Amino acid sequence: MDQELNQKIDAYIAENKEQLLQDIAALVAIDSVEGTPEEGAPFGKGPRAALDKTLELAAGMGLATRNCENYMGYAELAGADPEKYLATICHVDVVPVGNGWTADPFKMRIQDGWLLGRGVSDDKGPMVVALYALKFLKEQGYELRYPIRALIGDNEETHMQDVEYYLKNYPAPVFCFTPDAEFPVCNGEKGHFGGKIVSPVCNGVICDFEGGVANNAVPDRASALLHTDITKLKNAPNITLEPAGEGCVRVRGWGKAGHAAMPEGTVNAIGLVVNYLLDNGLCNDAERAYLEALRKLHASTAGTGLGIDCTDGPFGPLTIIGGRIYMEEGRLVQTIDSRFPTCTDGDKLAAQVTAALGSGAQLQDVDAAEPFYIEADSPAIQACINTYNEVTGEDAKPFTMGGGTYARHFPYAVSFGPEHVDLPLPEFGGPMHGANEAAPIDKLLEAVKIYILALLRLEEIDF
Repeated sequence: MDQELNQKIDAYIAENKEQLLQDIAALVAIDSVEGTPEEGAPFGKGPRAALDKTLELAAGMGLATRNCENYMGYAELAGADPEKYLATICHVDVVPVGNGWTADPFKMRIQDGWLLGRGVSDDKGPMVVALYALKFLKEQGYELRYPIRALIGDNEETHMQDVEYYLKNYPAPVFCFTPDAEFPVCNGEKGHFGGKIVSPVCNGVICDFEGGVANNAVPDRASALLHTDITKLKNAPNITLEPAGEGCVRVRGWGKAGHAAMPEGTVNAIGLVVNYLLDNGLCNDAERAYLEALRKLHASTAGTGLGIDCTDGPFGPLTIIGGRIYMEEGRLVQTIDSRFPTCTDGDKLAAQVTAALGSGAQLQDVDAAEPFYIEADSPAIQACINTYNEVTGEDAKPFTMGGGTYARHFPYAVSFGPEHVDLPLPEFGGPMHGANEAAPIDKLLEAVKIYILALLRLEEIDF
């Protein structure tokens, strides 16, 4: 690394640190959870306000900006080749607040070197970091070969319709990285398979069954309401029984929650209730056939119960979870979320799951997206990983994951920091999507340097 450039970047970061933190706070202050679509705000008022604020911050840094018909936006540095451009992409929409916050989620706080607030880590902090990388290149007057765009998404957390719109109406970058995962570099994401396992109308013992808050999360609580006599029921671990009016009992399961992409160590509360109902004969024949199908789903997060388990080199094993269960028009509905490696595909999974369910349940509303993988030795990935290792002194290698980012939507893209999963959270801080979402200030500032140097390296590659 050029010593003079290194010192310049360090001086720039020191000089801009306070303003950078204020800019993150200004974005965090906007509640940008997806809302009702309206004129000029396809994803609701909050995401539109966050998009406007980001464009305003970028313009204040002297960057050229463009609002892409309110679906997205970008800040841009000019380059000699108008046909090809490099890009970063972050998002300024956030997930709902949820429970357990110790202070206002939309008022950024600083404690012991950490930022706290909804979006500091995912993905408003990284968005501001990307803008400051471009600001440095502009202030230093670099003559760029490829223009660089800092793309601003605002529908990442739900449907990614922002990127769909952008790629339909604007040319794709020759290479793009998204600061929306952990360092060093993620060069592959598992495929995604989802659907619903639906029962016939049973008219049996089960009056209601509910559990889960999201299709892509393992639920820690679930309950079934049953026509039965509580005195005949026996106790079981992680199950509580409550009388619920004349001749009815509520059976509650208590599990351990987690993300669908990383379900190891979780306990699915729906599976606990399913097992209890089957073990105690709390079902008629139609319900039994359906619950037996669900038991296969909940038997293992590796899919062994359904016969879909498989693994491959770059990605490791398939995962599957049941996220939500509910009753609709007399039918029980269980959602499923699987992340799969390259040894299978959506059609094969649909056929295998259908066969495993038998006649007691139907697989409906299937959707699937194939895995994506870019060879670790490709030049752009090498530019990213080598920069990261030089700045940090590590010898890290690219990795793959079960989560999904914007990267899979672009022809040539990876996710590239700035999270550090190896860094333990402080007691007062929480993970992204959780309460008291936290991000370490020093790692965000270090990411500014990594992104500046990586972009300069990417400028030298023949795309």
